[in-house]
Amino acid sequence: MHSDISHERQQSLLRQRNLFALTSAGLGLALVVAGSLAATRDREVVLVPTVPKALTVSSAGVEADYLELVTRDAALVLLNRSPEGLDYWMSEILKLADPASYGRLKAELVRIVEEQRGSDVTQAFVIRSMTVDPKGLTSDVTGTLKTFVGAQVIASDERRFRFSWTYRGLRLALAGFAQLPPQDKSKEAQ
Repeated sequence: MHSDISHERQQSLLRQRNLFALTSAGLGLALVVAGSLAATRDREVVLVPTVPKALTVSSAGVEADYLELVTRDAALVLLNRSPEGLDYWMSEILKLADPASYGRLKAELVRIVEEQRGSDVTQAFVIRSMTVDPKGLTSDVTGTLKTFVGAQVIASDERRFRFSWTYRGLRLALAGFAQLPPQDKSKEAQ
């Protein structure tokens, strides 16, 4: 009698163990599948639009519209400055900086701040055109750079600037900027 009860109890425990093993194996397999899907799937973040059209950012790459908007804002912050707001100016640009380029960018900005601090020189940039290369992560901005001393305009020149970017994860970051030589007018006419 005791052996029958013992045998029945062992069979019940064996069925529970097998059911638990199958459930564990199924959950483990589901975890592996979900993990691999999450690792290979493009991530997207919906941005609050500051323009009439909605934008998204994907880990698959940068869209030209997004690169243009970020370049526009970076160019306006970087190229419009006055002595009164130099500390804010520099901190805002460094917020955009790629960590790998942070030190080099900060050194360039500190040099500009030291040159301009205590002067009456103000700079204003009016964007005329922009070209972006989402694959190469560069953007060129052309416009008029006006230099003021007090309220007097002392220079108004056509200038071109190139912005270099990095894209890691979902973050577009400023890697560098430089003034480009003026374009040849005969090439523009062709």
